[in-house]
Amino acid sequence: MKAWYGLAAGILILAAAPVSAEVYRHVDAQGNVTFSDEPIEGGEAIEVKPVTTITLPKPQVVQETRKLRAEVQREGAVYDSVSITYPKQDQAFHSGNGDIQFQVTSTPGLQPGHKYELTLDGQPVGQSESGNILVNNVFRGTHEARVHIIDENGVQVKTGPSVTFTVHRPSVLN
Repeated sequence: MKAWYGLAAGILILAAAPVSAEVYRHVDAQGNVTFSDEPIEGGEAIEVKPVTTITLPKPQVVQETRKLRAEVQREGAVYDSVSITYPKQDQAFHSGNGDIQFQVTSTPGLQPGHKYELTLDGQPVGQSESGNILVNNVFRGTHEARVHIIDENGVQVKTGPSVTFTVHRPSVLN
C-alpha cells in the first residue's frame, strides 16, 4: 500500500513540474543563426525562460467598471467641497482621555444615502450623517485626518483635503 502512495506522489510531482520544450541554436559556416525545436547537428540546447502571459478581463466587465466609475464621478460632482472644520490645520491641543470630536461639512449638504467617513492616519475611524464624528483614545502625537463622502455602497465619491493636528496627553512620566 505504501508503494502505491509513493507512486501516486511521484506522478503528482511530475505532473506539477513545469513543461518546457527544448530549443536548439545552430550557427552555420556563414554565421547565420538558426533556432529550432528539433536537435540540429552541431547545435546546442539553450534554456528559454517561461513566457509571461496576461489574462485580460472580459469586455463586459470592463464596460461595467467604466459605468461604475462614471456614476461615482457624477455623484462626486454633486459636491463642491467636503472638509474638516475642527480640528484646524496645525492645531495643537490637550486631550486627557484622547477623545476628539471632529466636525466636518460639505457644500451642498449630504445627499440621501451618503455619509461622511473620517480617516485618521489613513485608517477609517468613523462615519456620520450629522457632520460630528467622535474618535476615542487618539494617541499623543501628530496625526493626519481626512474626510470622505461615501455612497450607500461604501464607495468614496468625494475626498477633502487632509488636516494635520497634534494631541498632547498626560503620561505617567509627566
